[in-house]
Amino acid sequence: MNSGAGLNFNIDAAITAALREDITSEDITTNAVMPEAKAGKVDLICKEAGVLAGIEVFKRTFTLLDPQTKFDIGVTDGEAIEKGQTLGSIIGDIRCLLMGERTALNYLQRMSGIATHTRRLAAILVGSGTKLLDTRKTTPNMRYFEKYAVKIGGGYNHRYNLSDGILLKDNHIGAAGSVARAVAMAREYAPFVRKIEVEVESLEMLAEALEAGADIVMLDNMDTETMARAVAMARGRAVTECSGNVDEARLREIAGIGVDYVSCGALTHSSKILDFSMKNLKPLEENANG
Repeated sequence: MNSGAGLNFNIDAAITAALREDITSEDITTNAVMPEAKAGKVDLICKEAGVLAGIEVFKRTFTLLDPQTKFDIGVTDGEAIEKGQTLGSIIGDIRCLLMGERTALNYLQRMSGIATHTRRLAAILVGSGTKLLDTRKTTPNMRYFEKYAVKIGGGYNHRYNLSDGILLKDNHIGAAGSVARAVAMAREYAPFVRKIEVEVESLEMLAEALEAGADIVMLDNMDTETMARAVAMARGRAVTECSGNVDEARLREIAGIGVDYVSCGALTHSSKILDFSMKNLKPLEENANG
């Protein structure tokens, strides 16, 4: 996630919506104790060991409230961080520091939790030739942030949304009437540059998908023995992806089979947050923020 205009274009609307969710008219508590602007400084502290992700989103939350907010933070996304580590400080209008605190931390905690979980699972596949993918099982209006966090953790992104790729699942196949018919219809409708992925649940469905010319086959909820046979059948004919209840134990079984990709919805729907806090808020001299 780069800083500057590119980042702003992609995330400003989402962050603004999150801030508006938390501040419908005013921060009544902050305005009660801080009726006028005053410069202050607060520390950002990590309360658990893990992988940092979302520090630029964290920063942007405050600069949307006050462009004059400054940061003295010496860590970047992807770095390993430790419990109790002070990551740096934020300097700005105390009112904005207090108003933006929870929203900024929510982004940082969620994204770092996903990156930490992803790195742990991706490590299991190192050396296997199999890559770990995310899915569309994301929090509404958080997909951009969550998929970015997967990449920071060492995973790879599957299609971003329904406009981004063709994936014929069981209900699409049911609507079309058969695997072969669904593939043919997708091939006719989609631009030639689009690859077609087909979800298959048996070796018979796999054979039909391969015969129909599927570019990618998703091996859904297959046991390890069946999956190994499926990978052998598809080798040289289609890219393979497996999915369905993927956890650490399952990844260890899959690692030696030779499947190209394994998709894991849990990366985004079940990752625990990584806990952070903003502590030690202190007012500064009047000119300290200049």
